[in-house]
Amino acid sequence: MAIVFPFVLLLTVAVIQASMWYYAREIALTAAREGLSAARSYQAGPEEGAARARDVLDRTAGDSLMSSSVSTAGSGAQRVRIEVSGIAQSMLPGVPGLRITQSASGTRERWTTPGAP
Repeated sequence: MAIVFPFVLLLTVAVIQASMWYYAREIALTAAREGLSAARSYQAGPEEGAARARDVLDRTAGDSLMSSSVSTAGSGAQRVRIEVSGIAQSMLPGVPGLRITQSASGTRERWTTPGAP
């Protein structure tokens, strides 16, 4: 038992750490998608998308996604890109968490005439 137990404990910590990383990754992706949805709306801009992404992070991230930031770099006149990044919480004290970056991009909604690009 003294030989096997440390490996079982290590495996348990690894599974929990992987779960925490996955959960933080899903939070970042959800915030990016929600921000994109808000930014793609008719007559909205990247700043509305970034505000929506920050709002989602404020409501859901808690301690799971630390030092989170939202960027709209790469957005243009016809495409919007929202990028959310942060650090997943670490199980081991003194060990930095894993860096996470998730992004979502899409075209803006706009009025066009039939047959126009």
